Amino acid sequence: MVLIQCLTAVLLLLLDLCAGQRMVSIQKGRLYRARSYHITIWCNVSGYQGPSEQNFQWSIYLPSAPEKEIQIISTNDNSFSFIRYTQPVKSGRIYIERIQGDSVLLHIKELQDQDAGEYECSTPSTDSQYLGTYSAKMDLSVIPDMLSAAMKPQVLTRVQGDSLELICEVSTATAQHTHLSVAWYLLKEDHNGQAQKIISLSRDFVLIPGSLYTERLSLGDIRVDKIGDKIYKLSIVNIQPLDQGEMYCEAVEWIQDPDETWKDIARKQTERTSLTVRSLDKNIYVKISAAETSLVEGNVLQLSCTVESQNTQYRWFQLAWLHRGMVVASIDQYGALTLQNNNQDRYSMGKLQVMKPTNDKYILRINEVELSDKGPYSCEVSEIEKAPTGTFTRTQQSSSPGIDIHVKLRESHLKLFLWVNEEHIIEGEALIFHCNVSITDNSLSVNWWHIQKARDLTELIVSMDQGGRLKIGTSYLERGAHGDLRVEKVDASTFILAIYNTSASSDTGLYRCEVSEWAKGRSWKHTQEISTTVEPLGLNLKAVTISRVANVKLQEDFELFCKVSPDHITNKAPLSITWQFRPSSDLVGSYQQVVRITAEGTIEWGQAHLHLQKKIKISKSSSLSRLLIHSASWQDAGMYRCEVEAWRNSQQVRDSALPDVAAVASNSVEIKVTKPESKLRVNMDAKSLEISGNEDIEIECKIISLTKENSQLGVMWYFVPLSVVPAAPQLIIRSNYSNILEYGEAFDSLQQKSRFHSEKVSSHLYQLRILSVNEDISGGYYCIVQEWIWSLDSGWYELGKMESGRTMVHFKRSDYKPQIEKANHSITATENEDVTLKCILQSPMQHTSRFSISWFRVSLRNNTEPLVKMKHNGVIEYSTGKLARRLHLHCPSVGDFRLTLQNVELVDAGMFYCQVEEWHAINCSTQVHYAAEPSGYSQLVVLPLAGLTNSTEICTPSSLFHFILLYPLVLLLILVAVFLFLRFKNKKKQKLKLEKKQYIGEGIRMTPVQLKASDENSDCFQ
Repeated sequence: MVLIQCLTAVLLLLLDLCAGQRMVSIQKGRLYRARSYHITIWCNVSGYQGPSEQNFQWSIYLPSAPEKEIQIISTNDNSFSFIRYTQPVKSGRIYIERIQGDSVLLHIKELQDQDAGEYECSTPSTDSQYLGTYSAKMDLSVIPDMLSAAMKPQVLTRVQGDSLELICEVSTATAQHTHLSVAWYLLKEDHNGQAQKIISLSRDFVLIPGSLYTERLSLGDIRVDKIGDKIYKLSIVNIQPLDQGEMYCEAVEWIQDPDETWKDIARKQTERTSLTVRSLDKNIYVKISAAETSLVEGNVLQLSCTVESQNTQYRWFQLAWLHRGMVVASIDQYGALTLQNNNQDRYSMGKLQVMKPTNDKYILRINEVELSDKGPYSCEVSEIEKAPTGTFTRTQQSSSPGIDIHVKLRESHLKLFLWVNEEHIIEGEALIFHCNVSITDNSLSVNWWHIQKARDLTELIVSMDQGGRLKIGTSYLERGAHGDLRVEKVDASTFILAIYNTSASSDTGLYRCEVSEWAKGRSWKHTQEISTTVEPLGLNLKAVTISRVANVKLQEDFELFCKVSPDHITNKAPLSITWQFRPSSDLVGSYQQVVRITAEGTIEWGQAHLHLQKKIKISKSSSLSRLLIHSASWQDAGMYRCEVEAWRNSQQVRDSALPDVAAVASNSVEIKVTKPESKLRVNMDAKSLEISGNEDIEIECKIISLTKENSQLGVMWYFVPLSVVPAAPQLIIRSNYSNILEYGEAFDSLQQKSRFHSEKVSSHLYQLRILSVNEDISGGYYCIVQEWIWSLDSGWYELGKMESGRTMVHFKRSDYKPQIEKANHSITATENEDVTLKCILQSPMQHTSRFSISWFRVSLRNNTEPLVKMKHNGVIEYSTGKLARRLHLHCPSVGDFRLTLQNVELVDAGMFYCQVEEWHAINCSTQVHYAAEPSGYSQLVVLPLAGLTNSTEICTPSSLFHFILLYPLVLLLILVAVFLFLRFKNKKKQKLKLEKKQYIGEGIRMTPVQLKASDENSDCFQ
């Protein structure tokens, strides 16, 4: 008890504290509302101080920017709205409705997807203290409108007391949980557009009638049935005049909000059904009608009697048929039939029928009316009511006006149609006549007649009586026995006469079909005639041979046509066609058969001109034969013609052979075979190439067009050297149509074959490839293309030849110069010493490089004196100066050129330098100068020998004694050494010559420099 008192005290204290605090409340979310509908969100404030009328501001936080406030509308600030909401607020799509001073509604009309988000309602403070909450938020989601309602629009008329059913189809596909309610409304013309509810089925499946339909719902006159998931059916029985007007169905979709209230989010109305209610009239009216009032005996008489009144389906009637005032038949309220007089017999025979399709329609049908059936007819209707005791009482009676029926005596209206398969035939073909009559129930007989106008003779061919028995005429007995005559009744209205194996002399003429109609002892005869002509076989038969091209190119296809006329023969008589040929080489010979196509389509080859069998294609239609010859050859030239045989048709049961034939030969057509014009085209464009050393080049020979795609080509490549005087072209290499290669005389060596190659890149592109080019390839290059085609009778033959444009190839020399050591040196030597001067090559050497070295001396007087030169071929040339005998050239290593001055003298002092010239070896006999470059200077200073300043010392007695004693001996030794040296050198030269011959024979490039290299110079070029 104490605890309860404490909790109560705390609660009162909290209420006292909260009583003075501002509290903003907003409709509880999240709300789901359908697109395009109107929505309201309430917001109110409590616990505030200040005026009783508070201001409200509405903002939104969009899902795309949940932290960003976007101001919508305010009750006291017209500039409160952001730009995106300025127009919706001005247009009234968004507005605030004040319910009272501290409560408002936010209205949004035609809800859109961009209206979804978190809404905030806030109230500016009017309190003395800032205490409580001044804003509240809720979420709004915009969902698609998925509700649909449909009811078929109708214009209905009902009689008072009738029933009515209306179907309303309602469905939704909303993802949220929703309920549907369905209601029907009646819109009357005199209610100023205010619809009156008939009945509704609430979202909780409760039926709620309109104020005027409560009692009728309790009586069961109105009901609603739900059929399946979508169908709602309104049923109204015992329709009253107050139901007249336009009815429609309305569906409403409901969703439950978080505050557990139900809110309609979508509403749809269907199209309207117009209902007219007529007041009940119990009088009955009877009408009688006939399908036909004028009949021929044997026709069908059908009379209809219709009762016109309201609610006839709920009433009882008796009806009687009267003829000339006498009852023919009657039918009671249960449908029981009663027949009068002799009509019972006609009814049992099926000639009289009475039918009641509906409660208000009755039919009397008389099959095969007779003359006695003519006269006036009427019908009499009585209404019967059933008393509570179960007895029936006649309440009223009504008769129809009379209708007069006319029946005339039957006449024959048979119509006859006669036609023949062909009015113009060739003898041997069949004549087939069709005699067709209009449909009748009477019996028929037929006679077939043949009338020969030339002899004015009418003969009976055959007759068929009503039972189908045949009787053949005397003149046709033999043909009937042979099966040349056939008579048939295909169906009840068609007769056929067929005459086979016809003859021009006996079957031409007029044919008559005579049909007799039999009915009740009477007969009617109908006839019709048709004329035919049987033409003798071969009469006016013609054949014409036609060729579209008289001059045929070799290897072209050509065709010949054999046209047969006239059409009426070719379309009817079987034809065989024989193609004949006489070659041009046989001017006096006869035509011989090439091929024959028989009437049955069999192909028979002749014994001559067998070469044509492999390339002929033959076809035949009714009046045309086509002979196609592929790939014309010289043997195909000559005269062509066709021979046509027309065969007579025969009756298959007699003989399957073709006994009679008429033949005719056509005109002759000459076919000439000529050499085709070459369409070979080669690229004629001139080109120019500039090539540096040691490159590979490719020169193209491009074929633009060929006469035939399967043509074979021969290609010849030519070279024209650069020369002041025009040089003759040199054949490099040729390939024939079999792609066999052959080199020209100037290019037949192994070295040239390894450098020049011809290649077929594609069917229209050939290339000449030159490997490791140098200066000797400078000049013009072109190709000559030969086109070859194959002929069966002559083999390969040249069709055309064409020369291409020239490609000029220029060899471009490089700016390269050999690099020689440029440093200056100073050399000091004493008299009688040997001095060696160096010339060092610093640039790399190529395998084709050859060098010549020249040495020069610049004296103290600046005079340049050539000393010695070793040419690129190894030959050494000395100057005429005194110094030449003391010079010695040698190469210790590759690129190291040295000059040794032996026993230098004082006069040898000066500056020395060398000049190196580079040559390139093109072949074994050609060297091309490439570049030259001088070296640096070597300054030579020669010092005199010490103690030899007096020249008379050599002439002292002791010196003279030694000279006289030793000189002869020294001279002898020198002569022996020279002899041995010359002999050794001669043997070495012979050995080098032998090696040179071997190298040249093996195709190895060997320059004279290499052959000249001796023991002291052998390293200069290696």
